[in-house]
This record gives sequence, C-alpha cells and structure tokens, in this order.
Amino acid sequence: MVKSGVINMFMGEYHHTIDEKGRIIIPAKLRNDLGNGFIITRGLDGCVFIYPKKEWDSIIQKYKELPNTKDTRTFMRTFLSCATECDVDKQGRLHISNPLIEWANLEKDCVIIGVNERLEIWSKEKWEGYIDINKENLSDIADHLFATNIM
Repeated sequence: MVKSGVINMFMGEYHHTIDEKGRIIIPAKLRNDLGNGFIITRGLDGCVFIYPKKEWDSIIQKYKELPNTKDTRTFMRTFLSCATECDVDKQGRLHISNPLIEWANLEKDCVIIGVNERLEIWSKEKWEGYIDINKENLSDIADHLFATNIM
C-alpha cells in the first residue's frame, strides 16, 4: 500500500462486535489506511480478507498469470465468487455479506487483525484457537522462515 511515496503496513489486533445486520466497525486508523473502495472476500484459514484496491489489483494481475489448472480454477472460484468492492458507512462500519459471515463463522465477538498488506476478520473463538494451536511452534516457524537472521 503506497500513499504519497510512503509504504504503509497493516498491523495490530482489534476486538469488535458484528451486529445482527452484519456490520462491524473498522477502527479509524485502519479505515484511513484502507482508503476508499476496498475489496472484501473469503480468506484462508477460515477468516475474511480485506484488501485496499491497489493491492487487490496487484493480486488479480498475479492470478491472471497462473496456469488454467483444476487447482487454479478451484481457488479462483472460491476466492473471487464472494469478492465485493465496498466502503464503510458514516459510522465507520463495514457490511459483511451473509456468505462471508458463514465462511468465517462470524457471530458476535470478532477480531480484526492487520497482516501487512491486508486486514483479516476472524471470529474471536476461532482466532483464539488459532493462536493457541500455533503459539508453541512460533519460535520454530520463525527459525525456519528467518534462517538468515533477519529478526
């Protein structure tokens, strides 16, 4: 994500609730970095992904270069069929469609996390389970990913 020559990165963990109409408040800091007309779609690991439009355009360009294989078609159908360009309302809320709510099992308590170029929305229960499962292996994962001593 680039604004005025500065590269921004999403990070942080924010706890919010989703209302009965499928609306969730996006924190002001994240709204500012998202800009107008961002994309929401199915994410991996049972969450929802939100991409700024510029990042989304870059991803779509990469997808166009993939071979037309069964795996590519399956992934593209799943990833793109629920993709929607959207914006927040005057109260800073994002409306999440029913298929995406069902995909991520979003009920009342949700967690919005910043993951570099995108935001992810998780059910609180699923997020806490994900962290619990992975916390014991985090050091090993970091050692494997950063074998060149970047950290």
